[in-house]
Amino acid sequence: MMKAFVFKGYGPAAHPDFATLPRPPVGPGEILVQVHAVGLNPIDNMIPKGTFKPLLKFELPAVFGSDLAGVVVETGDRVTRFKPGDEVYASLFDLGMGALAEYALVPEHAAALKPGNLDFVQAASIPMVGLTAWQAFMEHEQIKAGQKVFIPAGSGGIGSFAIQLARHLGAKMGTTTSTANVAWVRGLGADEVIDYRQQAFDAVLQDYDAVLGTLRGDVIERSLSILKPGGWVPSLVGPLDAEFARARGMNGLMRGLFGLMSWKINRLAKQRGVTYRMRFVHPDGAQLAAIAELLETGRIQPVIDRVFPFEQAPEALAYLATGRAKGKVVVSLM
Repeated sequence: MMKAFVFKGYGPAAHPDFATLPRPPVGPGEILVQVHAVGLNPIDNMIPKGTFKPLLKFELPAVFGSDLAGVVVETGDRVTRFKPGDEVYASLFDLGMGALAEYALVPEHAAALKPGNLDFVQAASIPMVGLTAWQAFMEHEQIKAGQKVFIPAGSGGIGSFAIQLARHLGAKMGTTTSTANVAWVRGLGADEVIDYRQQAFDAVLQDYDAVLGTLRGDVIERSLSILKPGGWVPSLVGPLDAEFARARGMNGLMRGLFGLMSWKINRLAKQRGVTYRMRFVHPDGAQLAAIAELLETGRIQPVIDRVFPFEQAPEALAYLATGRAKGKVVVSLM
């Protein structure tokens, strides 16, 4: 048996709480990891509300969280890359599995060896933000040296990593943050830092090649005005579009619905000669291994705001929901 932090339904029926669950059996191609730390992400609070219920499938009660670091304790048949005792990190996002438990099943393809210079807490802060930035900048579209990228909320978990990765790729970065964090974000590598309490970013920035869509509301629509023709917007927060539905094998009805949801943003993008696409990050151990090399050489540093003990998982999620974290919030199970 194992202790886990779970939600039991969606919306008012979520009832987040600790529960005792059976230790999961290991199947072919899977590794069982004793979890030492879990990195939290804003979507961890959104999933129990039902925001992504049509897209992310869980068997209830479902374990919170997706990012973990820990030690392999058992391997299934056909596992060739890992053995018991290996220190690993991984993202379980979109796999129907959770991380905020004493043990977690991880598909072999989703895991990588933990960066040797990081402890478990530091490593657990990386997977989703690292994969999000990597896939946005290097998989779907190639960021090239000298290009300009707008990364909103530069002091947040995704922003603080994405700025460092873009700097490594030779890009120029613009970002937004509060007054207190302007100098700190500039120290991460941002070239143009807008204090959102003093100025509107779309009144200052111009001729950008790409915008990383990470904030809800009107930020993505407003950011279209700072792009040059041929620019692009990989969005992590919507609006959902027809291509996204098609990539996930959804039926024609859902493709049509998502097309309507993204009609306005696509119309505005077309008017400016830019491209909008909704993206979901996907687990990828090979990409995490490449990210580990950047971490081990110090070209990217983990940024952690606060660490909570496992018993304070509810408080950790509540703190994350305030939106005030500078970097990542991590739960330690050690």
